[in-house]
Amino acid sequence: MTSPDPDGVLAEQLLRLTRRVHRIQKRHLERRELGVTPAQSRLLRTLAHYGSPPRMADLAERLEVVPRAVTTLVDGLEASGKVRRVPDPSNRRVTRIELTDEGRETLREVRGARRSAAEEILAPLTEKERAVLGVLLDTLVDSDAARPC
Repeated sequence: MTSPDPDGVLAEQLLRLTRRVHRIQKRHLERRELGVTPAQSRLLRTLAHYGSPPRMADLAERLEVVPRAVTTLVDGLEASGKVRRVPDPSNRRVTRIELTDEGRETLREVRGARRSAAEEILAPLTEKERAVLGVLLDTLVDSDAARPC
């Protein structure tokens, strides 16, 4: 008889938590009837971090997806009026993506949906447990940045 693999158990718990977080966030987005998918909301949040409109390639790199995936997301968001394609002022072959006013309003709603989803997910934890979880998550997230390429 073999003993359970503790790292395997942790990995499974993390995967289950990730799926639960995704489901809950999706439900909170749907409740607000924003008309955006979780992937589109991620693109909106990413756009908001740029000082000026990024290129599609920049978005693909930041989101760690293939450029075609960004094109599909932008197409959907553009059709709903949340983003627009604008020409690059210094290179007419380059197209940049910017948030519209409707996109900024949707982004505010997305942030509210994420906060309420986080409250639901973290509800079983005490303040102290939340603080410990935050430190542990920072350690796991930051360990990727410290790893040599």
